[in-house]
Amino acid sequence: MNQELAQSIGFLIRSTRKQEHISQEQLALLTGIDRSYLGRIERGEVSVTVEKIAQIAVILNVDIKSLLP
Repeated sequence: MNQELAQSIGFLIRSTRKQEHISQEQLALLTGIDRSYLGRIERGEVSVTVEKIAQIAVILNVDIKSLLP
C-alpha cells in the first residue's frame, strides 16, 4: 500500500471514529488492535489489511466502502 493511500484510509478512519464519538482507546479495545498501532494506522504510517479495515467498519457501524478512498 502506498503512503498516500495509507494516509487517505487513516484519515477516513479517524474522521469516522470522531463522528461516532468513539475514542481511539475505545476503538482499539473493541477491535483488539493495540492503541499505538491504531494511531499509526490513522496517521497513515502503516499499511492496514482489508480484514482490519472491515473489523474497524463493523465497530464504527459503517459500510467498509466508506473507509476506502
